[in-house]
Amino acid sequence: MPPNEHERPLLTDDEEEETAYDSSEKIVILGIDDSSGDFDEIAPPFSWKKLWMFTGPGFLMSIAFLDPGNLEGDLQAGAIAGYSLLWLLFWATGMGLLVQLLAARLGVATGRHLAELCRDEYPSWARIVLWVMAELALIGADIQEVIGSAIAIKILSNGVIPLWAGVVITALDCFIFLFLENYGVRKLEAVFAVLIATMALSFAWMFGETKPSGKELILGILIPKLSSKTIQQAVGVVGCIIMPHNVFLHSALVQSRHIDRSKKGRVQEALNYYSIESTIALVVSFIINLFLTTVFAKGFYGTELANSIGLVNAGQYLQEKYGGGFFPILYIWGIGLLAAGQSSTITGTYAGQFIMGGFLNLRLKKWLRALITRSFAIVPTMIVALVFDTNEDSLDNLNEWLNVLQSIQIPFALIPLLCLVSKERIMGTFKIGPFLQMVSWLVAALVIVINGYLLVDFFSKEAKSIAFTTVVSIFTSAYVAFIVYLVSQGFAFSNWLGQPKQAPGIE
Repeated sequence: MPPNEHERPLLTDDEEEETAYDSSEKIVILGIDDSSGDFDEIAPPFSWKKLWMFTGPGFLMSIAFLDPGNLEGDLQAGAIAGYSLLWLLFWATGMGLLVQLLAARLGVATGRHLAELCRDEYPSWARIVLWVMAELALIGADIQEVIGSAIAIKILSNGVIPLWAGVVITALDCFIFLFLENYGVRKLEAVFAVLIATMALSFAWMFGETKPSGKELILGILIPKLSSKTIQQAVGVVGCIIMPHNVFLHSALVQSRHIDRSKKGRVQEALNYYSIESTIALVVSFIINLFLTTVFAKGFYGTELANSIGLVNAGQYLQEKYGGGFFPILYIWGIGLLAAGQSSTITGTYAGQFIMGGFLNLRLKKWLRALITRSFAIVPTMIVALVFDTNEDSLDNLNEWLNVLQSIQIPFALIPLLCLVSKERIMGTFKIGPFLQMVSWLVAALVIVINGYLLVDFFSKEAKSIAFTTVVSIFTSAYVAFIVYLVSQGFAFSNWLGQPKQAPGIE
């Protein structure tokens, strides 16, 4: 590869290529043009008003921690493992926060998102593979999210609206998204805030109705426990937290604020506020996941129903156990599930635009790009809905396959991210240091190994013929070889261009 193939001229903030947001769409932060201080090197003093203005991207990112796939993982972990995996949920959320902060750091420091940088840093064949993998992960997540919404709609309509019709209704959120986007980034963020609040209130209500043990909850968070009977649920808890498309999404969302990247202090200011905001958002998501896990731990742990609970029947089981009350718990569950499904499908559409636009360098109109992105997921989801509409119990088996599909893609988001944020040529003075590099790679290795265990366990159960085993073996060899290639390319990045350069705009 020629040494200068990936070299890119340094551009000013106004000249920078943009696929995430146009300059007119970016929010100007209060005081950003203040001349009362010199912030070339140091960040301005903390301001609550500025924190509020930076608040939004982290909460949109946190939706991936609350999508229907995660909710199903929560309820199954609670029903099968009781309170014993709450500590793992806590630490897995912490690992997810680290990954998302690195994604935000990449976006803020470079002014470009992960898909765009991958387009420039990798040769064409590798770039296409990464794009296909990112799209597959997004399709897998979107099918779960749309099906989750369709199940919620069926619950809330008392079964009048079938699954396939719920999918059609959910598909229309693409146009809702486009409508909201026309009214500005803050309006879109406000809608997501309402949906997250709806989830929080719904699952808090369920928590209050079922009254899980406070003592068991605290012990579950503080004392690590793991047994051979709960290992599969443990793997599921960790696997659901790192969502490949969410890494791409967050690196783009942070560009919705105007940041003067010619001043190191302004970039550091943005990183500080985004770190606080993302931490708060994931604390909220952890609490919501905690509510759901403990509700099902209290209601079904140790019962004969524990191994048969999924999104489809969870509401009915809750209704049978806890009855109607002031407001039937079945409908509370349905409202929370609908909020989770709708919010995650819209963020999926958002992520799809950034992934497609970044990898392929497309300059399409937003409505067309959103429609193409939505079609990628809606067409297979409609097929799934029609096939499983008369046999909804099989949806849980489908969900396992979709979890595997997303687990396979995790290295193809994590490894490029870690390689890029470690390079001074890409990040300038905002590259991560040796200690954070070590911690980040250890977290990435742990997540990849855990998901590798899930894949081996899943395919060993599914292996029913020599032909199937042969195909899986060939695929596995190619898969591992590509991961090794990505890691090796990461170490080669700094050697291609000789003397490291600073990130665009940082002087």
